[in-house]
Amino acid sequence: MTLHPVARLAAQRIALGLLLLFAASVLIFLGTQILPGDVAQAILGRSATQQSLATLREQLGLNEPALTRYFSWLAGVLHGDLGIALSNGQPIAPALAKRLGNTLFLAGAAAVIAVPLAILLGLISVRYLNRWPDRLISAVTLATISVPEFLLGYIVIFFLAVQYQFLPSLSTVYDGMSFGARLHAIGLPVIVLVLAVLGHMMRMTRAAILNVMQSAYVETAELKGLRPFAIIAKHALPNAVAPVVNVVMLNLAYLVVGVVVVEVVFVYPGMGQYLVDHVAKRDVPVVQACGLVFAAVYIGLNLVADIVSILANPRLRHPR
Repeated sequence: MTLHPVARLAAQRIALGLLLLFAASVLIFLGTQILPGDVAQAILGRSATQQSLATLREQLGLNEPALTRYFSWLAGVLHGDLGIALSNGQPIAPALAKRLGNTLFLAGAAAVIAVPLAILLGLISVRYLNRWPDRLISAVTLATISVPEFLLGYIVIFFLAVQYQFLPSLSTVYDGMSFGARLHAIGLPVIVLVLAVLGHMMRMTRAAILNVMQSAYVETAELKGLRPFAIIAKHALPNAVAPVVNVVMLNLAYLVVGVVVVEVVFVYPGMGQYLVDHVAKRDVPVVQACGLVFAAVYIGLNLVADIVSILANPRLRHPR
């Protein structure tokens, strides 16, 4: 039975995504294994005896070959077991799930603001091409892209938390908080994340729509006397969905994976802060688990972008 072109391409993308995730797991494991120093020594300290070090290495499986340890770790991951944290002896999966939920909440709140705003600004920029609204939007978004996130974080803390005290400087969330209280607590990191991704999404949306504006059907709509904004919104934007979706998904992946700096600046209890805390403790299993989750989220969102782009292509949906 011959597969539909859309189904065949989607299956190829999914297979490629799984292969990339496997390759990412290999790189993550190798990266943690080639770190200098002795994990057992780092856990027990310099005063540890040789007997205690040998016992801990045996417990952690450090005496086994790296290939055996990798496949043992991979088998555990496939069964939902991310291992045991060396710093506290607790299972990693429950703590990681809670932190991942916090990170997804933060990234989701930023995306709800950034995505519609970026598309709207892109439409306005195309509507007033090479006029003052276009130049103003381009200048402001280019400035936000150029400023590092940690600096943006300290700027918004100074103005909105210290000077005017609109929002808290520390984004503390905990179980039992109301939805409104959570939104208030994450106000500053959401602002920073929106500013960090807004410019890129807006400029790519603008470029995609401008490319479509050169098409013959757009000229036909102009000859019919349709208003410029209606032409852009009803004719140009729907046909620019594929590149817009790609850039939106890439930035959503960045919101989840790239929040490490923002979470550290605002002491937000998410995946980024969890990773940094355990890197300092040299907790290798936690670092491996965090790296694998970040890789899975990034690859997964890119996979969604690829599939949406395939579905948005009418030539693939309706082959001759």
